[in-house]
Amino acid sequence: MDLKSKIILISGPTASGKSNFAISLAKKINGEIINADSMQVYKELRILTARPKQKDYQKIRHHLYGFLNVTKNFSTGEWLKFCQKKIKEIQSRNKTPILVGGTGLYFKALTDGLVKIPNIPLKVRNKIRNLQKKNGQKKFYSKLLKLDPYIKGKIIETDAQRSIRAYEVKYHTKKSLFDWFKNTKSKFQDEEFFKIYIDYPRPKLIERIASRSEQMLKDGAISEVKKFLKLKIKKDNSSNKVIGIAEIKEHLENKLDLKEVHEKITIKTRQYAKRQSTWARGQMSSWNKINSKDLKKFLKKI
Repeated sequence: MDLKSKIILISGPTASGKSNFAISLAKKINGEIINADSMQVYKELRILTARPKQKDYQKIRHHLYGFLNVTKNFSTGEWLKFCQKKIKEIQSRNKTPILVGGTGLYFKALTDGLVKIPNIPLKVRNKIRNLQKKNGQKKFYSKLLKLDPYIKGKIIETDAQRSIRAYEVKYHTKKSLFDWFKNTKSKFQDEEFFKIYIDYPRPKLIERIASRSEQMLKDGAISEVKKFLKLKIKKDNSSNKVIGIAEIKEHLENKLDLKEVHEKITIKTRQYAKRQSTWARGQMSSWNKINSKDLKKFLKKI
């Protein structure tokens, strides 16, 4: 299997071992790794975002990790510009770009192009979210089908995040989300992508998530959040979305003990992993799904 001439994309739920697999693959095909996780860009949040460790950087060259201050917002469009530049740089060195992360929108922007949808006013976005919350996902999805029949077969009924996005776009622009997609092209449309999705058995993934959450607390996540809170980041800043910040903040305010912090972080991370898996199910036709126990076999075939 010749992967050296392709752009490799590695996705999978959080805690599925994407980073370690990417390093092993990079060693075999002379690759360099590019971050495709929206939270791992932040410099000050190494522990909570499970960024690769310093020893990993010494093994293989990594890009777009921990380079942005937490006070800055970072859009998909900005990531795409950085990523496109890094891909070309890596290819100019006759190496293989390997993108790894759990942010589905980043991968979609790279392979399909970035959709230039007008900004949806916050008032409208909140209205749609409240509508979904009030009705529940099943009823909300039925309303979405009436508003935008074009989404049938393109967004699965249980995908709340994409349903809300499709609803707000159609509601505000009077044009289907997928009509916006039609006129979008990738700068890499002539390149060949090889997409890998790591499928981890749910029970084992839950164990890994619980174990990783515990290790984060041992490694200094509380100290990391203390420093973060001192910066007084605005509430709407995207860095506030990092799982663990709100829970540790409650602990520092004596509202939660450490056991409760661990439980809450674990539950939130499990919910996030489920959302990632839901996204993946809608994309699987174009991805190579590899069970976690078969990763070593895959590497041997290369």
